[in-house]
Amino acid sequence: MDAAGNYLKKHTEALVKAVGIEAACDVTGKSKATLGRYYSDHDEHADRFMPIDAVVALEIAAGYPHVTQALAELSGAHLDYDERRPNDTSKGGVNADVIALSQRFAMLMGEYQQSIADGKITVNEAKRLLKETTMLQQVLVDMKLHLEDESV
Repeated sequence: MDAAGNYLKKHTEALVKAVGIEAACDVTGKSKATLGRYYSDHDEHADRFMPIDAVVALEIAAGYPHVTQALAELSGAHLDYDERRPNDTSKGGVNADVIALSQRFAMLMGEYQQSIADGKITVNEAKRLLKETTMLQQVLVDMKLHLEDESV
């Protein structure tokens, strides 16, 4: 099996295990043996991969796109997974965006202050700052979309 196939099988296994084998069987309508074949690295199963409809159903159940992420990486694409879980799912508008923007900026500044306290920013601190910066950027994109909607 080639490296790409092996990589997909490992992510398929992670997806099934994230959901749980019993739950994965219920979600996909497939047996444990069939699901096992999809991520088996044995030569006789090298050409067997999970059907896309089963992948989608399991990724919804898992709450994370394991296989989709692997496919993006293999094709050289970048998949940006939005981990935001707002307490209020209403759309809001520009006013709500301004509030979210100030909250995100405060979180970024708090993270920065904590990171720079010892005079240097470690790799882990930089990753946290990057995550906060990305979340701030997403709020700005949402705000841009709301402004465009209101200007029409």
